[in-house]
Amino acid sequence: MKLSKKQFKQDFEERLASKFATNLTKAGHQETYATLASVVKHYYSSIWTADNQYRDEVGKKQAYYFSIEFLPGKLLKSNLLNLGILDTVRDGLADLGIDLDEVAKVEPDMAIGNGGLGRLASCFMDSLASTGFPANGNGIRYRYGLFKQKIIDGYQVELPDSWLDNGNPWEVRRADKAVEINFGGEVWLEDDGKGKLLPHYKNQERVLAVPYDTPMIGFENTTVNNMCLWRSEVPQDLDLKFQNLDYMRQTSMLSAELYPDDSNYDGRLLRLKQEYFFVSAGLQRILRHYKFTQKKDIRRIGDYIAVHINDTHPALCVPEFMRLLIDEYGVGWNRAWDTTVKVMSYTNHTILSEALEKWPEDMVKNLLPRLYQIIVEIDRRRTAELLPKVGATLVHNTRIIKDGQIHMANLAIIGSHSTNGVAKLHSDLLKDVELHDFYEIYPERFNNKTNGIADRRWIQISNERLSGVLDETIGKTWRHNLNDLSLLKHFKDDEKILKQLQMAKYDNKLRLAALIQERNGITVNPEAIFDVQIKRLHAYKRQLLNVLHILKLYFDLKDEPDLDVVPRVFIFGAKAAPGYHYAKSIIKCINEIANMINNDSDIDDKIKVVFLENYNVSLAEMIIPAANVGEQISLASKEASGTSNMKFMLNGALTMGTLDGANIEIFEAAGEENNFVFGLTKDEVYEYYRNGNYNARDIYEQNPIVYRILNSFIDGTIPNIKSEGREIFDSLTIYNDEYFVLRDFNDYVRAQKDLENLYRNQTAWTKASLMNIANVGRFSSDRTVREYADDIWYIKAKK
Repeated sequence: MKLSKKQFKQDFEERLASKFATNLTKAGHQETYATLASVVKHYYSSIWTADNQYRDEVGKKQAYYFSIEFLPGKLLKSNLLNLGILDTVRDGLADLGIDLDEVAKVEPDMAIGNGGLGRLASCFMDSLASTGFPANGNGIRYRYGLFKQKIIDGYQVELPDSWLDNGNPWEVRRADKAVEINFGGEVWLEDDGKGKLLPHYKNQERVLAVPYDTPMIGFENTTVNNMCLWRSEVPQDLDLKFQNLDYMRQTSMLSAELYPDDSNYDGRLLRLKQEYFFVSAGLQRILRHYKFTQKKDIRRIGDYIAVHINDTHPALCVPEFMRLLIDEYGVGWNRAWDTTVKVMSYTNHTILSEALEKWPEDMVKNLLPRLYQIIVEIDRRRTAELLPKVGATLVHNTRIIKDGQIHMANLAIIGSHSTNGVAKLHSDLLKDVELHDFYEIYPERFNNKTNGIADRRWIQISNERLSGVLDETIGKTWRHNLNDLSLLKHFKDDEKILKQLQMAKYDNKLRLAALIQERNGITVNPEAIFDVQIKRLHAYKRQLLNVLHILKLYFDLKDEPDLDVVPRVFIFGAKAAPGYHYAKSIIKCINEIANMINNDSDIDDKIKVVFLENYNVSLAEMIIPAANVGEQISLASKEASGTSNMKFMLNGALTMGTLDGANIEIFEAAGEENNFVFGLTKDEVYEYYRNGNYNARDIYEQNPIVYRILNSFIDGTIPNIKSEGREIFDSLTIYNDEYFVLRDFNDYVRAQKDLENLYRNQTAWTKASLMNIANVGRFSSDRTVREYADDIWYIKAKK
């Protein structure tokens, strides 16, 4: 949009006066932020309205991305950038004596996601709008999200994340679009006298789902998509005798927190209720909108609507869509099933068995009795159809209901026309190993869509220093097409450009060093290697392998204080699920090791260890631009894709990584010589599984370095971890090291030495950094969503 600085300043001052009855000299930070958000909202509202009207009039097919979590981060700068007015607004505010960066700090991160799954969904929302595709998000408006992490005495403590205390200026409450969700009770079918069975219900729990719409603004275009988040409320017409405190509390809990603790029955039941809540609400709204705007036969909806199931949490889309078509719109079973399969598509994000959801049959039957009937019928009809075609073994292995459980991944695969993995290795594992029986039956449904990231947030907003160097060196076309970063290859031997890249990195390290000093009280050396591992704390991601290497360096320096090493700052950011005791023990150990090393005068600041609490998008935006190294060290075959690896690559960090997930494609793109590769391959891991001959105890007993490091967890060397240290020691030596940490240790140490040696030659290091930036184009989420649009959803971008 076109906006003069003069006009913006006038709009801002007028809105401040009308909204808060105050002026520039008296306005506080919260008032300034709210005013600015209100002005920006006014700027995009006409574009949003026009785009919605255009879609209804043209009637082109739209996609709906169902995800139990999104992780957008802050939206102020993103909206300013995408509207094309970031610099104008920054300069206008400066004229008024206001620092945009200070105003932006007031905005809380939206606490509606956790890790890579939610961040990917948000990158997709950004990219779909920026590439002009009509596609919308559907999720839950969590009041508290996951949790706010505090580190107290080294332990993770979970506090509520009250991100909505001051409201959310970007959202629009649509009370007139609210729908009702029903749980429990009894259901039975009766013949309507015309040969159709109609469901009848009794004693159901009623909940109102109210949508809050947040616009997803495209980058310098006229597309504004919608992210619909649902809030649970008590229906206004509910009989007062039902409005007791327990019912009201249960209703509010549906949209209170992300991933309630599933270590007990009540927690699992709440999670299942959440999944049905946002699935049913979203599908009801889609169908109503279709009937209102298109006025076409409901049986043709597959030509106008695509619904995407992001991981297994929204897998109930399949039976709920069937229920709505059959019960509410009178579509026959066979036509409803064909339509459902045409509309639905599914992304598998993991091969970890504990993450492939399974629900007890009785739980589903009691909570969702009508859906249970439909799931049973889907399973029955499919079994009858396939038995004579593929045989009993394949049918049994791929049943939706077996062993008293409903398998959500099976339901999603069977009820959709597409199942994709998120990196080539992951997709191959799905076809060849984890979902091979499904692949035998439905080979045409399987495909790969390697994940990507939205460069607008992950360099244009978060790393303006590097963005400026790129603009001056290769022009600005890369901001619209990330593949144009390949032009940077022509400058890999240009000493001036290499120096500018070094200075941009150094400035970002200074910025992060100041934050670490402010938050942790730790002084770090910006000349040191900033070695970063930021991701969910999970055993398969192997933060523990990183820790063992840190201890090796520490003991080396204790033995030989004058040892010539390049100083290192090891930076961690991670949340552990509240019920994941082992992961929380690792966090405790990291923090106690940090205290031990950081306060040891013998080390002379050659190693620093920093754990930054409450890792979120805004913190990532500070850390990633400053990183020299990104740790992507999961056991090969366990990380479906990873996206922090792509963010580090975009910002010129080198990858320390295994041949896992999208690391493989990063190494292919940027060259293994410009990164650090180590560890078992996927085939070697599976060979261990087949032979069962891995013996971690032997490594512990035969490798004196490993022996010393592991003993430090239990002999008092590391203070204050008596129980946590024993838990980790036992996991590696008695319980045989599930993720082969000890098996990969020596090769990891070798790769870390290679890293140190390369860093000593700053010219060679910066060339490797440049080559990572120059080859990152294929990892744009713009590319990823185009593949989804073309191959799975069959939607077209606005011209």
